[in-house]
Amino acid sequence: MRAPILALKEVRLADGPMMLFDGVDLALDARTRACLVGRNGAGKSTLLRILSGQIEADAGERTVTPGTTIAYVPQEPEITGDTILDHATSGGAPDYRAEAALQAFGMDPQKGAKGLSGGETRRVALAKAFAEDPDVILLDEPTNHLDILAIEVLEAEIASSRAAALIVSHDRAFLERVTQRCFWLEHRLVRRLDAGFAGFEDWVAKIEAQQAEEARRQDKLLEREQHWMERGVTARRARNEGRRRRLLQLREDRSARLRENRGSMSIGMDAGGVSGKRVAEAKNLSKAFGERVILKDFSTRILRGDRVAIVGPNGAGKTTMVKLLLGELAPDAGEVKLGTNLAITYIDQSRAALSPEMTLKDVLTPLGGDQVLVRGQPKHVNAYAKDFLFKESQLRQPVRSLSGGERNRLLLARALANAANVMVLDEPTNDLDMDTLDLLEDLLADYEGTLILVSHDRDFIDRLATSTIGLDGTGRAVETPGGWQDFLSQNPGFFGAFGKAEAARSASKSSAPTATPKAAQKLSYKDQRRLAELETLIADMPGKMATLETAMADPGLYSRDPAGFDRFSRALDAARAQLAAAEEEWLELEERREALQTGR
Repeated sequence: MRAPILALKEVRLADGPMMLFDGVDLALDARTRACLVGRNGAGKSTLLRILSGQIEADAGERTVTPGTTIAYVPQEPEITGDTILDHATSGGAPDYRAEAALQAFGMDPQKGAKGLSGGETRRVALAKAFAEDPDVILLDEPTNHLDILAIEVLEAEIASSRAAALIVSHDRAFLERVTQRCFWLEHRLVRRLDAGFAGFEDWVAKIEAQQAEEARRQDKLLEREQHWMERGVTARRARNEGRRRRLLQLREDRSARLRENRGSMSIGMDAGGVSGKRVAEAKNLSKAFGERVILKDFSTRILRGDRVAIVGPNGAGKTTMVKLLLGELAPDAGEVKLGTNLAITYIDQSRAALSPEMTLKDVLTPLGGDQVLVRGQPKHVNAYAKDFLFKESQLRQPVRSLSGGERNRLLLARALANAANVMVLDEPTNDLDMDTLDLLEDLLADYEGTLILVSHDRDFIDRLATSTIGLDGTGRAVETPGGWQDFLSQNPGFFGAFGKAEAARSASKSSAPTATPKAAQKLSYKDQRRLAELETLIADMPGKMATLETAMADPGLYSRDPAGFDRFSRALDAARAQLAAAEEEWLELEERREALQTGR
């Protein structure tokens, strides 16, 4: 067995009074692609910086095989030099390889290094890392700000690279395609799974079940030891000092568990007043900026309760599409009719609304005071911040001190305080940990309003969207029922070479063990919605049938109104048939839901 090329042993690091790592072991083998998963604030980015050699731990060892080269792409890379080629070669990569890497990510090597968008910055930083042909590549949220096409390129680059990779990412679909090993950072330690991310969540569930049982046993032991203490430890001090020390250690262990159990986000969404059935109706929309055509002759109708995903390459006009649909931007041709009683909330991926020098309290209470108006009801800012996993001590911190995930949570906190029947989310998954993503997904699934989602997270789209609008960057737009995979299957080649490559990958994914996405664990949004409709129908139908039966029980009805009797009879037969069909469909969906939850 060969030694790992990069490893940490018994690493410890404190962040002020809080211990981040307390005996972390992590070993990365040559050519192995692994992910590092953990909650926001667990220290994933810090651990990557220790591995890259940028910072030192308080204690423990970092070992690197002699001659090993390491490339590190942080969450927020900085691009230097006059051109992006200057930056791509600044780490020693030859020009030809840097140019090839930049072009693979769709970038012109001679493009200036100033004024790049978030997606362009990310692509340049990734191109630089791969151009250096390192032995180890460390990637911190590499899919942030990348469109789906660029993510596909990144997956291909990782697969073809000789480098060992350690990746921090929230993007499930991406991790399922590229990883062979998982590291889980939790409770200041790292656990290892020798399998790809597709098996991660089941593995974690088993560990957490074991931990819950162990915690239950520890709590019972603590109760017994506490009872023993109360019955007179002082009289047997010398003889029982060891037992007393054990009790104190149990108390300390339980206290640590309680401190680390930060809980889950306690947030809600309110659709406020009901909008009209029609939210927006667009007919023959066209829009261009100079020579650049964004949209040509596109029509759609968005109804109350729809979940519409908008996808396409960066620069294709997704944000422009949203503004056109909401009437914030006038089309060059065509028209948009908006529905009535619309209350719209917009969460912008750029986080432009967050001034770096504002404190968290300033963001949540822009008019001052200590109260946040949460969907019409006052709530103390400390309590509301706690719902989004912020500590009271953080309220005085400036926004610039927050991690990317914390900034995104802060935007969610501010947006969700308002009742809105139309929610526009522009890349809402950036930087969020998977626990928060799961909660956000559940909230959106239960949300009674209308959702317009701009995202490059394929898994997120597949779980939520009732329809997907694709923009190819040349003005062509197509809408397809369902999520991302539905769009691809019904529009092969829509995105050119990318679409063909993705379709081919999807067709062959069953034969690639490290590239097989994990099966869904719950019903799609459409099926969940249908299940709720069927439950309401089944509950209401007996009452309607009883009303019909009561009317037909009138002994004089037939002689008085034979046509009416016949009409009631046909309606009752139809109601019975409808109830039987609804019960059968409900049973099928309920069996499917149970099978998904149990993994059968």
